[in-house]
Amino acid sequence: MWQKPYLRIIDANFNRAKEALRVAEDILRFVLNSKPLSARCKSMRHRLTQILSTLPVPYAKIVETREVRSDVGRENFLNDKKKAGPADIFIRNVKRAEEAIRVLEEVTRSVASDKAENFERLRFLVYELEKQAFKKFQALRGHRP
Repeated sequence: MWQKPYLRIIDANFNRAKEALRVAEDILRFVLNSKPLSARCKSMRHRLTQILSTLPVPYAKIVETREVRSDVGRENFLNDKKKAGPADIFIRNVKRAEEAIRVLEEVTRSVASDKAENFERLRFLVYELEKQAFKKFQALRGHRP
């Protein structure tokens, strides 16, 4: 049931989502100075960890499957040389989180279907956070949402 490839996918996407949400949280906190949005984002990061802890496999087992040195996708990254403003950084990271949570949802659905809806709910919360932050970025730039 919990085959090594599934655990590796869960490990990579859990880390990806947590890191992306942390970047988004710091943009919300330090650029938009939004206590409510940064608190919601922080809560989502913690919720992600809580959801992972409900899976019927210990986190230590998930980490054991990590193969950083031999990961065939390790060198597959885009070297984006464009300058990015805070809104661009936020959007890239919130999209990264949404994608990673979707992968967690799909993989979990195939091995522990009763847990997948938790990831789905969290993904929709991230969508809403993105919308609210986008409005704030537009207001910051002097545009009407």
